[in-house]
Amino acid sequence: MLTTFQKLTSQLNLSQAMQLVNMSFKQFQTWARPLFLFLVDICGHPEELSDLADSLQQALNLLPEESYVGLITFGTNVQVHELGFEGCPKNYVLRGNREYGTHKVAQLLQVNIAGTQQQQPGSQPGVSHHPGQNGHPQQNINGVIGRFLLPVSECTFVLESILDDLRKDPWPVPSDKRVARCTGAALSVAISLLDLAMPRRGARVMLFTGGPCTSGPGAIVSRAKVEDMRSHQDLAKRNAPLHKDACAYYSKLAAAVGSSNYCHVVDIFACSLDQIGLLEMRELVEATGGLMVMGDSFGQSVFKESFRRVFRRFPDDIPGDGGLMTMAFGASLEVLTSKEFKVSGAIGPVASLKKKGPNVSEVEVGKGGTHAWSIGGIDPDTTIAIYFDVSNPGTSPLPPGKRRFVQFLTRYQHANGTTRLRATTLCGLWHSDPNDHNPVKYSFDQEAAAVLTARLAVHRTESEDVADVLRWVDRGLIRLCAKFADYQPDDPNSFRLIPEFSLFPQFMFHLRRSQFLQLFNSSPDEAAYYRYILIRENTVNSLVMIQPSLLSYSLHHPPQPAMLDSQSVQADVILLLDTFFHVVVFHGETIAAWREAKYHEQEEHIQFRQLLEAPQEDAQVIMDLRFPVPRFIVCDQHKSEARFLMAKLNPSVTHNTVDGSSGAQVFTDDVSLRVFMEHLMKLSVQS
Repeated sequence: MLTTFQKLTSQLNLSQAMQLVNMSFKQFQTWARPLFLFLVDICGHPEELSDLADSLQQALNLLPEESYVGLITFGTNVQVHELGFEGCPKNYVLRGNREYGTHKVAQLLQVNIAGTQQQQPGSQPGVSHHPGQNGHPQQNINGVIGRFLLPVSECTFVLESILDDLRKDPWPVPSDKRVARCTGAALSVAISLLDLAMPRRGARVMLFTGGPCTSGPGAIVSRAKVEDMRSHQDLAKRNAPLHKDACAYYSKLAAAVGSSNYCHVVDIFACSLDQIGLLEMRELVEATGGLMVMGDSFGQSVFKESFRRVFRRFPDDIPGDGGLMTMAFGASLEVLTSKEFKVSGAIGPVASLKKKGPNVSEVEVGKGGTHAWSIGGIDPDTTIAIYFDVSNPGTSPLPPGKRRFVQFLTRYQHANGTTRLRATTLCGLWHSDPNDHNPVKYSFDQEAAAVLTARLAVHRTESEDVADVLRWVDRGLIRLCAKFADYQPDDPNSFRLIPEFSLFPQFMFHLRRSQFLQLFNSSPDEAAYYRYILIRENTVNSLVMIQPSLLSYSLHHPPQPAMLDSQSVQADVILLLDTFFHVVVFHGETIAAWREAKYHEQEEHIQFRQLLEAPQEDAQVIMDLRFPVPRFIVCDQHKSEARFLMAKLNPSVTHNTVDGSSGAQVFTDDVSLRVFMEHLMKLSVQS
């Protein structure tokens, strides 16, 4: 079950058997507003630093004036900037070859850690117990706030001046060496600084990096260029000597964030043509509920627009929340159930709180062994998958009319400083007749089931070989069809699926061919990025990732959905493909020739001009509603970038096809959907 279950349950089941109650409670306790600590890699090219500085300066205008900001830059060493120092820029330089705990950072920055150890009853850790206006702290007992972290309204000019003067790391780099980039050390400094300033209060560490960590703790590759970045083959053969230690280090940092009740979120904005270590750092981001954005350059719209949308706000007409940021911090989820079923686990950006209880199943799925998880940072789009185990034995069927109950308790710190609790209670009837499958069949939600299966498959890739995961997907699909399809034994031609199941096999077909389970032509960082986005998105977006949507535009008919098939590629049509990560406008061969002849600039061909503009406008609508912002690609048939479309199509026409089928050829040895279904029917009806 996904937390967005009210959108996923079938209408038949909802109207007949389900009841849903939502209740929200607010604790009107005013604390300091959120804090944003920018962690900037200065090893990149000057043009990249300029683009990044421009985006950060724009972000200052998007933040509430009362929120706090800080700046740390890093390259060979780590520089912690003292924004509260008047007269000239001042920063503390820390060596980048070691890890820094809270006590060490306090010593080096000359702040008094005792301020976070001796508090008056009822005071907020790390800040004075004498509140200023609107409940905000006047000063920090240990000196972090007021020196290194200041409200936006008080440090905008100083921070913009520092960003304007950002220069590339001055340390010399030999031609046979990579730059010394101490990402791991910089993250430890940032996490320790927040722990000193605002423990257990909402804050974000926003890491902007343009390359891999090569120096100090958390390094994923050595500085010597003769050593290549680890690949999927290296990981499979255990030929990545730094991978295991790097994963252990970032897991250790995630545990350090856990000591602050996961109120501190770590986001990564990676813009590089090379890998930067997202695979190793994924656990740190996932445990804190952070965001990942991957692009080629800080000047690319994928980064610029995505970064702006991090600071989205609720519309002004929403009561109580109008004009406030949509992000929240320190979230946790607790699941309570009736005794007939138990909680197996959760998959998503969560960390286990190791809370045992009678409703915790021995069968673990995802992060199991508990019925409570920390989510860390959340927003309205965050989605968690919860898996259950029916604990009632089959030998003692439930009485007719027996109802089940499940309650989701979500606690979080709102961006305005208040603590909120949302209780969602769901109840429904159990089906108790083992000989009658119809109520189960007609209440099946194939879209939600496909997403839950995809999340579970992605989770299994962390501990199993991809080939084994593919076989697990196949076996599950065969068992499902054998149980719920209508057929005569040993007669594939009699195989039929009711509408509630009819799309599920093709979802599994496209899942098997997706970038989540196929590692060809992708790096370990790309695979980690795609998989992380899948496990935190809602059902609609996840389905687009699994089976992209395709629209067809032609002079002969209005825009209409098209089959995700190579036969949809025609010379006189324009196709709009949405894969979630890419939005592709594909021009057929004839359309491209007319465009090159500039027919759309002639008044007598206004319809052709409108045909060219329609997919562009629809693509913009798609991109305006999405985070991260997808890459926009315009391509022509038979050109190189057409591969973004052709790789997603069902290869019904290939270089081996001899039956004269129309459509573009897909040069692949993958089986088509028709062949896949033939094998599925044959295996499902076997007696």
